[in-house]
Amino acid sequence: MAEHVDIVEVGPRDGFQGIGPFIPTERKIDFLRRLYATGLRRIEIGSIVSPAALPQLADTPDLLAACADLPGIVPQILVPTEKHGLKALQAGSDFLAFVLSVSESHNRNNVRRAPMDSAAEYGRLCAAMPEGADMRLNIATAFDCPFDGRVAEDDVIALLDVLVPMRPGAEVCLCDTTGRAAPDHVMSLFRRAMARYPQVTRWALHAHDTYGLGLANVHAAWLCGIRVFDASFAGLGGCPFAPGATGNVATEDLVWMFDRMGVHSGIDLGALVPVACDGAVIPGGLSGGRVRAALTAKG
Repeated sequence: MAEHVDIVEVGPRDGFQGIGPFIPTERKIDFLRRLYATGLRRIEIGSIVSPAALPQLADTPDLLAACADLPGIVPQILVPTEKHGLKALQAGSDFLAFVLSVSESHNRNNVRRAPMDSAAEYGRLCAAMPEGADMRLNIATAFDCPFDGRVAEDDVIALLDVLVPMRPGAEVCLCDTTGRAAPDHVMSLFRRAMARYPQVTRWALHAHDTYGLGLANVHAAWLCGIRVFDASFAGLGGCPFAPGATGNVATEDLVWMFDRMGVHSGIDLGALVPVACDGAVIPGGLSGGRVRAALTAKG
């Protein structure tokens, strides 16, 4: 396998955040350790947000502390505001993922402020980042908004024009928040953005599989040169602030596809499938994906 892909496991954040019954912290840590044992190294372990807004993620600092026992793990923490980003840094995080939406409707529904207000907070948070800390910039509703429909590429570019100069070394992730993007749209936006911002050397895609196009969109981004993809074990997930959106593409589906393509992910599919099977039966969870069922079918 000459080529390599980086899969970012976001199940412990995106997969768990919409589940109502609280998953015991000990069980979350067990899932984290089992995911690590499959070869996954970059894992979005949670989010620093208001416990009232997302009570499922209130124990994110406990998961961060558990990472100390996992050599080589890169625990990523999602933050939606400057205040929560500073709290994550104070908790010991050194890899933040700041999220804001292109769509004003979605950004206001999510964090009660306009996108440009969030952009200003991102800039201040970047300035406060200590040396050695890393930043990912998640551009939500880059393709489609649950309230306004398809998002114009010009609107995405206009927002990136403001954000990219604030931290050119940040990884930029375009997020298909609703799962309504199609492969041609994915290719068009990535090609345009990558050509406009040559100073950005790290790009990523966060794809949802609401309409069954998750893998197709990942492959379209791959053809554009993208090598970092978010995925959630068992296809768990769905944005609480995007009505109707289901989970991310399943991690096991991505690993299967890239294995068949001869692309190295460093992830042991045989070890991952049992973890995904257990994830799929978490009470209150909404699972997805196809590979898990295909590999465990009887007869």
